[in-house]
Amino acid sequence: MVPLRRKYGRRRSMKRREFIALISAAAAVWPVTPRAQQAAMPVVGYLDSRSPEAVADRLRGLRQGLKESGYIENENVTIAYRWAENQPDRLPELATDLVRKRVAVIATAGPPATFAAKAATSTIPILFVVGDDPARLGLVASLARPGGNITGINIFNAELAAKRLELLRELVPRATRVAVLVNPADVWATEPQSGAVKAAAPQMGLQIQVLNADRRAEIDAAFETIGRERPDALFVGTSPFLNGRRVQLTQLEAFQRLPAIYAVRDYAEV
Repeated sequence: MVPLRRKYGRRRSMKRREFIALISAAAAVWPVTPRAQQAAMPVVGYLDSRSPEAVADRLRGLRQGLKESGYIENENVTIAYRWAENQPDRLPELATDLVRKRVAVIATAGPPATFAAKAATSTIPILFVVGDDPARLGLVASLARPGGNITGINIFNAELAAKRLELLRELVPRATRVAVLVNPADVWATEPQSGAVKAAAPQMGLQIQVLNADRRAEIDAAFETIGRERPDALFVGTSPFLNGRRVQLTQLEAFQRLPAIYAVRDYAEV
């Protein structure tokens, strides 16, 4: 089993080469069926709660990384994509479909997709990227020895939530009221981040207003509230859904002329 990566200096985004290395290692170490029964071209399953448009840049990086490792999509490797289109209740069915397809490995993004894949199979290797301690989430037995058929990368979004609030306070020293936008539907990502921010805010002399959004219209509604109440800054929690709406979020934040902090650099690159 490949151990989990714990690289604080690389926390802000999934490292393409590390993820591709995990996929390659999994395909070599955990064959799903005897080779005589396998298709000539290996199949990688990709399970995500979002839509392909929301992660287009990540997909380009995935394909480029595979190419650099000698794998070209539709030439010597197939990628079976399964998208929940922001409907998490579809994930178990999509994960089961990948298992029926007998993919060599399942790559997942975020806790909802990862839990769905874990529930669907105990034999096909699962490679995940999450933003919180996977042992605390219950995905693996421990960081050093994940166990079973699952391993991946933690990008430390939850562990660093209080630090992000501290950085926002330093950037906007006169701030006293901070709006915190989270996705209540993604409890695995939201609860630890919200808890850390709420605990840290009083020590920094900040008042927190939590705004919830798990649909596009609710993001618009949250920014209407921000426009009326005029907080001093915005803290955007991380979740697959919110990350996928980064264009909408950054445009609304710029329209409101509101200092904001995010968990991943993708927002700044919009």
